[in-house]
Amino acid sequence: MTSVPDVFDPRQYAAGVPYDAYRVLRDHHPVARQDEPEVLGWPAGPGFWAVTRHADVVRVLKDSATYSSYIGATQIRDPDPDDLPFIRRMMLNQDPPGHGRLRRLVSRAFTPRRVDRFERVAQERARTLLTHALEAARTADGTVDLVGAVTDDYALLNLADLLGVPEADRKLLLHWTQRVIGYQDPDEAGPQVLDGQGRPVNPRSPAMLRDMFAYARQLAAHKRRFPDDDVMTTLAHDAELADSELEMFFFLLTVAGNDTVRSAAPGGLLALAEHPESYERMRTGEAELPSAVDELLRWHPPVLTFRRTAAADTELAGRRIRAGDKVVVFHASANRDERVFTDPDRLDLSRAPNPHVSFGDGPHVCLGAHFARLQLRVLYREAMRALPVLRPAGPPERLVSNFINGIKSLPMHVT
Repeated sequence: MTSVPDVFDPRQYAAGVPYDAYRVLRDHHPVARQDEPEVLGWPAGPGFWAVTRHADVVRVLKDSATYSSYIGATQIRDPDPDDLPFIRRMMLNQDPPGHGRLRRLVSRAFTPRRVDRFERVAQERARTLLTHALEAARTADGTVDLVGAVTDDYALLNLADLLGVPEADRKLLLHWTQRVIGYQDPDEAGPQVLDGQGRPVNPRSPAMLRDMFAYARQLAAHKRRFPDDDVMTTLAHDAELADSELEMFFFLLTVAGNDTVRSAAPGGLLALAEHPESYERMRTGEAELPSAVDELLRWHPPVLTFRRTAAADTELAGRRIRAGDKVVVFHASANRDERVFTDPDRLDLSRAPNPHVSFGDGPHVCLGAHFARLQLRVLYREAMRALPVLRPAGPPERLVSNFINGIKSLPMHVT
């Protein structure tokens, strides 16, 4: 019997997504028991089921009655029981029908019409950032870190425009994102915050989000006095939305809205640099941009995993799952499943159909997928214009995380 590889330890993801281990799991252990030992100062957990085949991932994501986002929330690590009622208030951590009500409320603000109006702004921003990156490269032997020079600011400033965050406050969004998303990575999270018993404090706990929520209330009050054409103005004037729900929306949009593009953009640029023939196909128009964006999202999904909790005894891929068990879907593995994708380890910018699960599936499918695709199309289009040559200048520095497929540094030779 083939041994079960570990795909939990977040440190291994700093070396790259463990696609070989995923394939072993898909072929031999499609629903596999994983240990959850103490790591990086975070306490041990009870373990979980890793779901790695595309069909099973989609089944879990679509069946919210069996696989709940609410019972134990959506991160692999169990939250502190005292924090769980607070964490469950987030739309991400709710099940229908409550989830549907919140999603409908925020959808009123997050409309395609509003998002599309940002295309011109995003284009100017991408053009400006890429121009500055080229100028920086000229003084550094043609080498530049595209994360520091382009993609971090691009994702952050686009989100700030959509939300209506004043320019002076925009770096706060990056700070909060790094603290919440990069909590497993010492470079991103900074010094670990400990409670009175010396245990690390969950970055999603009320204590750690107090400053973000206070800012959300201040911003909403400002938007009520000085309305503008942005998401926070719409939310602040929605009589159906409680103040506590508005705070949670601000948290979700800040963190998820920023980090989706912040992770996907450098991953896509790295894939193109490592596949120069594909980059040339894009530049000549042989590979159309919309399909290329989806293939780059399949290749480098921004989110690696999401957790559900079994609401009742059930069976998945022949394994008995008990009520209360943690069930974790692996998006990056599903995107390379040979049962669904022909030649999945080949970058094919014209791939069709392309049913990747990089934005999830079911009731929790990413609300900002339209906005993310728009930003990526604009960025890649401007990169092709500004950077006819894109070549790695060294290995990327990856995020220590079993949740987000992040790239912290992307050194490139550009001309």
